[in-house]
Amino acid sequence: MMLYYFDLMGVAVFAASGVLAARDRNLDIFGLIMVATLTAIGGGTIRDLLLDRHPIFWVVDPWYLVVIMASAVTTILYLKWRPPPGTLFLVADTLGLALFALSGATLALAAGHSPLIVIIMGVMTGTMGGMLRDVITARVPLILQKEIYATAALCGVVVYLLAMAAGINDLMAFGAGFATVVALRLIAIRWGINLPVIRV
Repeated sequence: MMLYYFDLMGVAVFAASGVLAARDRNLDIFGLIMVATLTAIGGGTIRDLLLDRHPIFWVVDPWYLVVIMASAVTTILYLKWRPPPGTLFLVADTLGLALFALSGATLALAAGHSPLIVIIMGVMTGTMGGMLRDVITARVPLILQKEIYATAALCGVVVYLLAMAAGINDLMAFGAGFATVVALRLIAIRWGINLPVIRV
């Protein structure tokens, strides 16, 4: 049940990041909500398809779409009345990345998959929604840049797996993985830490 609420939180913050990313792209309200929706459901949809979970999470439970709409509209109204802090998009994206990376890993582990598959599913679930958002809004996806992005998700999932292997309860293991993703991402943003660029 707790994973369900984490999933709802994930779609909420990713929906907000979709609106923030598209705010300067001259879209109407329907366009903004569409970007928010695709951002919020992208990673989880890929997760469910690859894990053969049917029906897809947002199809069987309309509360996901309700939360997405509420988050998108709230973000739009906020932007109408005051300019957002420069880091708001990155913070929302970081929270979405962490929540979805850990939810993807948790579901893959519960399905009995190997640690390697759990890591892959966690990273893909966390990053694909943001990648779709960036492509739609004509940005270079964060996952393809030198920023510590997928690496943060990977490290968080590994910490989660290690915590589970050590016998730590599910919630604390999830929290440890989540904190790892958020800490690595925010530290990288704050101090401009990037991965080396390989030129060929």
